[in-house]
Amino acid sequence: MRVTSVGLAGAAAIILAMPGWAAEPVPVDQGPQWTNDARTAFYSQDQGSQIMPLAWMMALKQPDGSAFLEDSLGRYGYLRNPESPTPGLPVGFAVNNGIAEPMIGMTCAACHTRQIRVDGTEYRIDGGPAIVDIQSFLADLDTAVNTVLTDQVAFTAFARAVLGPSPPPAEEAQLKSDVNAWYLRYHTLMAQALPPAPWGIGRLDAFGMIFNRLTGLDLGQPPSYLIPDNIHTADAAVRYPFLWNAPKQDFTQWPGFAANGNDLLALARNLGQVYGVFATFAPRKDPASPLGVDYLGINSANFDGLGELETLVTKLGPPKWPWPIDSALAAEGKQIFNLPASESGCVECHGIRPGIPRPPNSKTWATPLLDVGTDTREYQILSWAANTGELNGAAIPDLAPTPLQPVDASLRILGVAVNGSILQYYSPLSLAAAHGTVSVPTRFDDLADAFGSTAGLTANAAPAAAYEARVLEGIWAAAPYLHNGSVPSLAELLTPPNKRVDTFEIGPVYNRTTVGLARQQGDFSFTLRTTGCDDVSSGVSHCGHDYGTALPEQETRALLEYLKTL
Repeated sequence: MRVTSVGLAGAAAIILAMPGWAAEPVPVDQGPQWTNDARTAFYSQDQGSQIMPLAWMMALKQPDGSAFLEDSLGRYGYLRNPESPTPGLPVGFAVNNGIAEPMIGMTCAACHTRQIRVDGTEYRIDGGPAIVDIQSFLADLDTAVNTVLTDQVAFTAFARAVLGPSPPPAEEAQLKSDVNAWYLRYHTLMAQALPPAPWGIGRLDAFGMIFNRLTGLDLGQPPSYLIPDNIHTADAAVRYPFLWNAPKQDFTQWPGFAANGNDLLALARNLGQVYGVFATFAPRKDPASPLGVDYLGINSANFDGLGELETLVTKLGPPKWPWPIDSALAAEGKQIFNLPASESGCVECHGIRPGIPRPPNSKTWATPLLDVGTDTREYQILSWAANTGELNGAAIPDLAPTPLQPVDASLRILGVAVNGSILQYYSPLSLAAAHGTVSVPTRFDDLADAFGSTAGLTANAAPAAAYEARVLEGIWAAAPYLHNGSVPSLAELLTPPNKRVDTFEIGPVYNRTTVGLARQQGDFSFTLRTTGCDDVSSGVSHCGHDYGTALPEQETRALLEYLKTL
């Protein structure tokens, strides 16, 4: 079944058919370092996410009685992973050892691996923005667990699948108590955070969910650790960014508020990400700790695994266009690309030039932050504040010396949680209090800009509602476009904003001529309804970035041909 309307509040959850990943995909060339071994490791490298016990997930059912994990979650767009160490899990799902039992969680490949379809052939693009429906996955998981708790027949079957055919009554009662405790936290998050107008395929309000997850589920008092009032509707969905070249940027995240360019800063952004996708985390006040908070006592983040993932991403090259190129037309397009912006050129914003050096690395690429009139809603999310709960008064000498207030900026809370965790993990001896003071080693100085810093905005003299302008290598594989995914193709992006399509289907079918999403997507699709420049804060506005929109048709074709070669 295809969803045909999603713009109304209260729209039904998207119903997705199996997207047809039966045939083995053709891997696109992504450079000599991106070997099959690197790809396989990327797909299942654990980062410490713990959605729930693996046994629970394997025992859950869909409404029709089939296994929740049936088809490797392909109904949501997740991709089969025949090499998964745990058979049946899709790309981007991994298992780690919890306190008592194996736990299933997500890893970055779930949101950053894509598959496109051209003339019936599937092409795999690693590090590309995933074509997945994460909101339906989250909502359906909530429904599946609720069924177990409200239907005795369903619970009995679940308990026997988890505990064995004849579980002792005490074990069965304990299981139900554990599931209830899990569901209280999970359902509170989903009921308050998921927007009534779905994000849709390939879109997620990542920072809204990270803020909600951290401040709403991790900072309260045990046993639930909940602060429900900190959870808000996450309705500023953006398109997943592509990962190739990400380690080279000097700022990252769509609004560019996070310094980037070395392993330490990469760890900070990746740790913040895993806190948002179900790491078990509950910082506790601890007078014996030099920082006054124990960030690691309850913390499932896999620091070594996050380092392995970042190493893999450094090997990931931009995908090479796998079809023929009109070299003469592309050469004409290259000349247009290199024109000044005032003449519809691209190189001033999207060319490769030196960024801010971040020792020990000597080279980064400049990541300009520019307000080009695009949707502003993500900046509303970045202005959220929250009750700091257990982190009230927390501070980090030399990095975040101003203590968190009872109510503080969510971005600042995230920064303290991430940086405190990194310092406690990597520098326990250096943080030993001497004469009542604590000094952070200078090698961690960059962490001051890891989250919540305006360094990026200041360095680029950018106004509010600015977003990063990335180097465009592999841009052909990243549709839809703009930070919120509101434009289906590069051809459409080169159309004046007031003439861009208001609705389009999102799915895996690719159009090589328009360089982006095909008009007709078939059985696995979602129709996104966008707004124009009259509502630029809607979260789905296709306004802005009007560069190149006045080019003659022949020059537009030439520029599109050149963009395929990057």
